[in-house]
Amino acid sequence: MAIGPRLDIRQTQSLVMTPQLQQAIKLLQLSNFELTAFIDQELERNPLLEREETERGPESAEPKVDATDLAVLDSAPAEAPLLDGMDGGSAEDGMDVDYDNTFNNDSASDAVQDESLSQWGNVGGGGGQGFDDGESNLEQMVAGDITLRDHLAAQVNVDILDPADRLIALHLIEMLDEAGYLIGDLGELAERLNCPVERVEAVLKRVQGFDPVGVFARSLKECLGLQLAEKNRLDPAMQALLDNLELLARRDLPGLMKVCGVDAEDLAEMIGEIKALDPKPALAFDHIVAQPVTPDVLMRRTQDGSWVVELNSDTLPRVLVNTRYYSKIAGAARSKDDKTYISERFQSANWLVKSLHQRATTILKVATEIVRQQDGFFRLGVQHLRPLVLRDIATAISMHESTVSRVTSNKYMATPRGIYELKYFFTQAIGSADGGDAHSAEAVRHRIKALIDAEGKSVLSDDSIVDALKAEGIDIARRTVAKYREAMNIGSSVQRRREKSLGM
Repeated sequence: MAIGPRLDIRQTQSLVMTPQLQQAIKLLQLSNFELTAFIDQELERNPLLEREETERGPESAEPKVDATDLAVLDSAPAEAPLLDGMDGGSAEDGMDVDYDNTFNNDSASDAVQDESLSQWGNVGGGGGQGFDDGESNLEQMVAGDITLRDHLAAQVNVDILDPADRLIALHLIEMLDEAGYLIGDLGELAERLNCPVERVEAVLKRVQGFDPVGVFARSLKECLGLQLAEKNRLDPAMQALLDNLELLARRDLPGLMKVCGVDAEDLAEMIGEIKALDPKPALAFDHIVAQPVTPDVLMRRTQDGSWVVELNSDTLPRVLVNTRYYSKIAGAARSKDDKTYISERFQSANWLVKSLHQRATTILKVATEIVRQQDGFFRLGVQHLRPLVLRDIATAISMHESTVSRVTSNKYMATPRGIYELKYFFTQAIGSADGGDAHSAEAVRHRIKALIDAEGKSVLSDDSIVDALKAEGIDIARRTVAKYREAMNIGSSVQRRREKSLGM
């Protein structure tokens, strides 16, 4: 058989991501503040766009959805084509696929999105097209400053496995002041989350070991003590010095030598170590981020006890298409280039307005379903978080998991129990031994701790805990019990038996 070049005609299917589709995906991932910055740039580039200045009351700012009324959810047009009626064309004329159901799986979604959005030069570049115009901005390629909140939240995600403890830790982060000190009352936080104050104190002890050392301290004495303990220098003499910092402030060296039980040379060395510490460990970070975030979604209880979920109209940008100005300049245009430019700006403006409406509808549906699924947490407290994954929300609202993933990232909801990122309401599930409903991983951890706390002289092994949980209908493996026990800093049965024998 001869080998040579030839021409073949083949018909294949491939995913085409238009610039408009890329923009719709980009908008869905942005928070309200990021979206505002995007809109500001679009207003500068597109003369047919204008900001809506109409003042609206809080009751009419956004459509509200009762979390307990599924009929309202079903009536929301989440899957409406974004280009319907634009510029006299149909949805198929300007958009290849609807962004809600673009991808078959999350990995393919992320891969295609990363490849396609790699050309995104700046937010809103190209008058809504989303592509770089060829002039690269080096400043946009420089990584932004790491904020204190991001730095601590990253450590929470790695070091704290329990979802309830993670929520407590996030609340503690929001209680930090500019210097990294913890302000506020732990008892009030425990009451708001409906959990024991001892659990909040246990989480505080864990986060006090985070970097930078000294954050989450409630006083200067505790801040310096955390740093000295990290250096293994918190001996009795140094502790006595910390207990009498007022003497150090008054330069009462004889009094300090007396209370610390050291001579002048040792005291000078100890004071030198104190001076080398950082009394305000958080000042190296952006202090603004230590303040509470502004939520994208608001949630409140009605008089009949149901929940109402609405978008935060104060941070939600609104834009309109100036059709009168379009008609005026379109009729006055004479050259082909002018007509093409005006037509492109009009299409871009219409697309942006419709994309913003679709984004708002999608966020509202996802947030409302999260509230409905986690009703027990909002009513009864952190102990009642139920198992929840992206698939549960996606199935309930007839959307793809990738869409839910984008919506829940970088979006915050203000609830009666505090401000939470939407993704933190997703927890793992533990199967039921009797075929019933699955159990939340957090609830299982709480039950394991309760069994260990109730131990008498007889210490439960991990196998005994597995048997006890299976008797309660919780199907769990021994290694999972050991993992949860270690995550709660609870020793093994051998360690606990030794501690009981020593009277600890």
